[in-house]
Amino acid sequence: MKKKILILSLCLFMLSGCTQVLKDSDNKTVTNDKTGQSITENIICRPTDEDVIKIYEENDVDLDKLPECTKFNPNPTQNYEGIWTSVFVKPLAWVIIQIGSLVNNYGLAIILTCLIIRLILMPITKKTAMQSELMKKAQPELQKLEVKYRGKESQEDQTRKAQEMLAIYQKYKINPISGCLLSFIQLPLLFAFLEAINRTPSIFENNFLVFQMGTTPIIGISQGNYWYILLLALILLTSYFSFRKTLQDQSTQAKQMKFTIYFMLGIIFIASFTLPTALGLYWITSSLFTIAQNIWVERRKDK
Repeated sequence: MKKKILILSLCLFMLSGCTQVLKDSDNKTVTNDKTGQSITENIICRPTDEDVIKIYEENDVDLDKLPECTKFNPNPTQNYEGIWTSVFVKPLAWVIIQIGSLVNNYGLAIILTCLIIRLILMPITKKTAMQSELMKKAQPELQKLEVKYRGKESQEDQTRKAQEMLAIYQKYKINPISGCLLSFIQLPLLFAFLEAINRTPSIFENNFLVFQMGTTPIIGISQGNYWYILLLALILLTSYFSFRKTLQDQSTQAKQMKFTIYFMLGIIFIASFTLPTALGLYWITSSLFTIAQNIWVERRKDK
């Protein structure tokens, strides 16, 4: 299953037109001195910030051919860039732009867009959360099965064990591949949000509260804005509590996953230093939604 997911993901990226970083005449990455952000070459709409416009003009990027962000049309027939960009990234950017125009804040637009998508996906994510509760109920029988076949390594014994385990899964209506399905959905979403943020000037030019949306926390902190430490702390804490249900689970399967989860938390925290603030908002919102959903499932399990 994991191999199929990896192959499909690679196919998507092979058919895509991803973010291209703007290079100067010396082939060096062009950055915005004010925000520290690497400038995207293949933006989907026209910037409005004078400093950003000047950077593009100095590097011979034709902005006149681009529409205003509020007039951006994600129609793939107009400028097809592959399945990934035309079907996922551009429509997502368009949704964020439309919501941002309505609420007059693109940080809030990312939060609302994330919530809308998570609500749409809730029938799938809810089932995955409920699988964890079903695994807890099945755990006593699974542990007895492990004891029963301990030390029995023959092909015949392993076949019987697999059959009995499948029977337990069927008894408790457990679907072992549901967790893979959730990961398959969440990872492309994360990349789609990152692409949409990097390629949409109306998002990365703007601010949300004390944060500049295109700035990375490491740049923000280096420029003396220590509120970014709070943003990093929120990313780490919400990520931890979104996994807390599994970390507290004493089942054999959950115990085997704990090292992987702690490793993932470390990777998430390190990566959050160098990703745009706007993506951090998405991650925090998504994690908070997962926490709320887990609490809801926990309270409903005994009803």
